[in-house]
Amino acid sequence: MGFGNGTSLLEDLIDKAGGCAVIDGGFATQLESHGASINDPLWSALCLIKDPELIKQVHLEYLEAGADILVTSSYQATIPGFLFRGLSLEEGESLLEKSVKLAVEARDKFWDTIRNIPGKSYNRALVAASIGSYGAYLADGSEYSGCYGPEVNLDKLKDFHRRRLQVLVDAGPDLLAFETIPNKLEAQACVELLEEENIQIPSWICFSSVDGENAPSGESFKECFDILNKSEKVNAVGINCAPPHFIESLVCKFKELTTKAIVVYPNSGEIWDGRAKKWLPSRCFGDDKFEFFATRWRDLGAKLIGGCCRTTPATIRAISKALKERS
Repeated sequence: MGFGNGTSLLEDLIDKAGGCAVIDGGFATQLESHGASINDPLWSALCLIKDPELIKQVHLEYLEAGADILVTSSYQATIPGFLFRGLSLEEGESLLEKSVKLAVEARDKFWDTIRNIPGKSYNRALVAASIGSYGAYLADGSEYSGCYGPEVNLDKLKDFHRRRLQVLVDAGPDLLAFETIPNKLEAQACVELLEEENIQIPSWICFSSVDGENAPSGESFKECFDILNKSEKVNAVGINCAPPHFIESLVCKFKELTTKAIVVYPNSGEIWDGRAKKWLPSRCFGDDKFEFFATRWRDLGAKLIGGCCRTTPATIRAISKALKERS
């Protein structure tokens, strides 16, 4: 399985971007700004069913803002989630494939439009197929606690992720993005699946953090990274959907824990209440702060920087401007 691109594809993009590539920003945030109603267990994946053209539009908006990597709309798109909605297995798999195809179509359309325009500082973007954690599928906030219960073991997590992984890879992305992994057990499941399925495209695995020191489960990042460091299938490691004021210290910590590329794409700093399904008032980064801190994170060692929930194309434009002007 896989397409034989190897690690060089991601490394080449980072080099072309001046040593640090830009990931896109909050997907659900931008869908909602266009009027999409996604208060649903499928979250942004609901638009794969209801409004796929809007997904493509959002991808294009992030490309125009300077994103070097598009993350697909499959974060909360799972086979069990689609089956629960009454879709057939074939329909669910088709929607997973569509999440990749929409991003690829947007990337190709954008690149065909701007590739020969003088003075443009865009790179041909890569498409990362998003694989959200088991907690994201549960839609109960457990991706921010890591508490899956005693009945969830390694084999159950691998069984949960396996078919989605297979379908997404066969759809032709450039790389895989495992996102908001909350504990060591799920990190182990992801690594073992990459090995068992002999995935040949690059991948990154990102944890979340609620205290800025450890994984949500309370396990140390050293414990978690020890698992990832043993795998040649994992090309980058890092953090996503954590508050941005955690990032500087975490990049420093990660530099001590791994030689792999470090990826960071924090949220705006607002806090999501997974049970109440709402954002809570909290310390928040504006686009100007992202512009300032993106260069600090890069200088400390981050190789991939973007935004997660509540960030927008304006945020990514600020990050891209800062990184590409000072690379």
